[in-house]
Amino acid sequence: WRSEVAMLSRVFRAGIWRQRCLSFNKSSAVLKTNYAATRSFANLMVPSQSAVVPEKEAQEQFSSHDGYFEKYQLPPTDPLDKSQRNFVYFVAGTARVFYASAARLAVIKIISSLSASADVLALSNTEVDISKIEVGTSVTVKFRGKPVFVKHRTQEEIDLANSVSMGELRHPEEDSARIVKPEWLVVLGVCTHLGCVPMPNAGAYNGYFCPCHGSHYDTSGRIRKGPAPLNLEVPKYTFATDTKLIIG
Repeated sequence: WRSEVAMLSRVFRAGIWRQRCLSFNKSSAVLKTNYAATRSFANLMVPSQSAVVPEKEAQEQFSSHDGYFEKYQLPPTDPLDKSQRNFVYFVAGTARVFYASAARLAVIKIISSLSASADVLALSNTEVDISKIEVGTSVTVKFRGKPVFVKHRTQEEIDLANSVSMGELRHPEEDSARIVKPEWLVVLGVCTHLGCVPMPNAGAYNGYFCPCHGSHYDTSGRIRKGPAPLNLEVPKYTFATDTKLIIG
């Protein structure tokens, strides 16, 4: 039995030694692999310091001539930055386009609201055919909702209007300051007292007479008697031709 125990002891020791040899071989293989990897990394080409472009020179090469791009560019960030700069640029640009369009539309709306409408433009002036108005007669036309007297005066009426002294008038005005052509008198048919409509070719001075409160105007539309404080108003008018009068 002693010989069997000795044999088992030798077998056990041989197994332990074989296991240690296998572990050593594996460790050697790992060391060789790491050494090879280290040698390969050491052989890589590393750029020299002279190949790196300085920051100042890079800015000069890639900058705009007027500096407009750099003025509105966001500052440089880390490569791992999560600020989504492209998205910010897109949203900001889209918002500016929208604001510009809205401002343009608002300006157009304001300007169009200030412009006169078609019906107002139609009433802004009145054309009168004066070729059929006989000497010594008067016609009434409508201008902006108010009556206008257009009178073809006789030479006697013209001379009478020019012969009046300014000291006799409550509202002194020369006849020449109230007319464009001596033979044509154009005045608003609204009494300057309380807004009544006077009667043409009537009154003490054969001009206009207001029956409401008894105001008398002469052949130039100037107040001569009664409560009215001012002369009849002369609207703006021009002669387009010898036979066409434009009021307004």
